Amino acid sequence: MNFTALIQKYVLLATLIAVISCGQSTDNENRDVQQETSRGAEVVTTDKEAAPSEKEEKVIVFFGNSLTAGYGLDPTEAFPALIQAKIDSLGLEYEVVNAGLSGETTASGKNRVEWILKQEVDVFVLELGANDGLRGINLDETKRNLQQIIDKVREESPEAEIVLTGMQIPPNMGAEYAGKFREIFPDLAKANNVHLIPFLLDGVGGERDLNLPDGIHPNVEGHQILAENVWRVLKDII
Repeated sequence: MNFTALIQKYVLLATLIAVISCGQSTDNENRDVQQETSRGAEVVTTDKEAAPSEKEEKVIVFFGNSLTAGYGLDPTEAFPALIQAKIDSLGLEYEVVNAGLSGETTASGKNRVEWILKQEVDVFVLELGANDGLRGINLDETKRNLQQIIDKVREESPEAEIVLTGMQIPPNMGAEYAGKFREIFPDLAKANNVHLIPFLLDGVGGERDLNLPDGIHPNVEGHQILAENVWRVLKDII
């Protein structure tokens, strides 16, 4: 059994957890996230004991928030699916797993990543942090959570290549906050010797014609550009 075969099973689990979390009236943070990103995501995991003894394909996991999940779009239109199509067209033996979950912060991602790492992965693309920045979460906390996710990947899949997607935010929280937030990603990439996509939303962020009406989430054309931004780095890895 591979990752893709377990999509529906884990989506149901993630949805149940989200419903339970929304019912906790004291958890303002989770309630705010659900209001900002109300759509679900395609999330996948598996069990090492149930995994085949030999992998037929190498696995690329895209672990992120609504940007990875393809908020507002069909999952086949999100950039991870476009990467899979590119890989297939080149005859490369890689399975892309979309482990994006709308509303994910670095804190919730840190708690969820262990599920995704039940089976060894070959490439792990870490796309988290945007929701932290938009909500003004302490920068040290965001950086610490991302570091712990990187550490967990290296612990569970020590041979995996790690790709960190850089992110920028509008100066709503002040120019100083936005500037320091932007530096989190190249700093972590350098400290951990991992691959860096300088800015995932390069060419898309702030462009009205490339985003949904909310002005935050890329539309179909926007995701095509995201796929190009990712592929520029990923192609040299795989």
